[in-house]
Order: sequence, then C-alpha cells, then structure tokens
Amino acid sequence: MAVYQGVFLFAVGIGPLPGGVLAERFGLAAPFLVYAVAGTLAAAVAWFQIPETGATGMSAADAAAPPPFAAQVRLLTSHAGFVLVALVSFMNAVARTGALFNVIPVLARDRLALSTDRIGVGLALSSLVGLVLAYPAGVLVDRWGRKVVIVPATAVAGLSLILFLTAPSYAWFLVACATWSVAVGISGAAPAAYAADVAPPGMNAAAMSTFRMLADLGYVVGPLVLGIVTDVFGADAALGGTAACLVLVALLFARLAPESYRARL
Repeated sequence: MAVYQGVFLFAVGIGPLPGGVLAERFGLAAPFLVYAVAGTLAAAVAWFQIPETGATGMSAADAAAPPPFAAQVRLLTSHAGFVLVALVSFMNAVARTGALFNVIPVLARDRLALSTDRIGVGLALSSLVGLVLAYPAGVLVDRWGRKVVIVPATAVAGLSLILFLTAPSYAWFLVACATWSVAVGISGAAPAAYAADVAPPGMNAAAMSTFRMLADLGYVVGPLVLGIVTDVFGADAALGGTAACLVLVALLFARLAPESYRARL
C-alpha cells in the first residue's frame, strides 16, 4: 500500500513537468495525445498481465450477497474512524492541489520574486522526497500502527503551510517544501491502510472506493475553493485556513478515531 500510494503521489506531483515540456515544445494537444497512448498501454498491461484478485472461483451460493446500498452507507458513516480518515485524506488533497499547486507558486512569485524554474525545483523536491519515503513509511505504519503516523504527519503538513506563508527567502521556501514532503511522504499509506482495516466485512471495495472518491473530491474542489478564498481574502487566509483545518482534523482523529492496527513491538 505504501509503495502504491507513494508512486501515485509522485506521479501527481511530477506530472506537470513532462506535461509542460510537451506543451511548450509540441503544442497544447501533445500532453493529451501522449497521455492517451500511455493510458491505453497501461490498460493493456492491466488487462493481460495483472491477475484477478476477487474470489472468482466461489459459487453463487458461497458468495455472500453485499448489503443494500443504504445499509452500506450507514455502516461506513457510523464508524467515526472511517469518517475521520476520509476527512484526513480529503484535506490532504485540498492542501496538495489547492495550496501547493496553486496558491503557493503565486505566493512564491509575488513575495519572494522566485522564477518559475526555482519554484518548480522546490515542488519537484516534494515529489521526490515523498517517493523515497514511501517504502520506509509503510514499514513504520506496519510496525507502530496507523494512528500514531496519521496524527503527527497531518499536523506537520498543516504547519508546513505556515512555513510557506512566512518563508523570507528561497532557502526557507525549500525548507517548507521538504517539511511538506516528509509529512505527506510518511503519512501517504497510513490513511488508506486505516480505511482498509476498518472496512466492514465484505465491504472492502465499497469502503476503499468511498475513501478514494472523497480524496478525489478534495483534488477537484481544492483549487476552486482556495482560489476563491485567495481572490477574496488573500493568500494568507487561504494557506492559514488550510493549515488550521489540517491541524484540526489531526486533533479530531487523535481524539475520536480508534487505532485499527496492533503495533508490533
């Protein structure tokens, strides 16, 4: 799970770099065409090379019927831990696409007079550090538990936004990038592992798809909401509010969510 999540977050972070190069050299249509080809190849690999993991050999009599949709929603929303870990994932996505990808580059340009390439180096650093930390983070989560990783990492991610907000120089901007990447890299797999742990019996797919849907919702609404907040109230309010929400979610998770995994000491 850690390697999967780490590669996913790395791809999200590094994607604009090759996309921008392709668009600049070959036109705006080039990234879409390359992605179409790459996506088709990936689909072919998935279809022909990846084995099915479902219980395909079970008979209809042996397979337990899933509960009705309303019952599934009730089961998922009645577990405080699942609701809170989905909220953690949602806020991390809002912070990534809304703050890191949109507000922070504008802030770095306007306040620190940073060039586009220097900003890009810092953001690329975030993706690379997160990828490097993916596997060690998974070991940490399996050894010490999910909650003990999720809470401090989410809080530190919020504090890193304050570092971006108050950075007086490019060096401090890089420190903020590194702090963000360490926090997100360490916690990358923990929320998904927690969601899988607390999924009701027979509802792993429903639980993980709901968890993933809420994270994707954060990816979509983050730029829109923080863009509006920045236009109306300024970048300070957008980053400060996002940081406060991350810290608040971390505190709520610490207080209300049960640990889902017994630490191996």
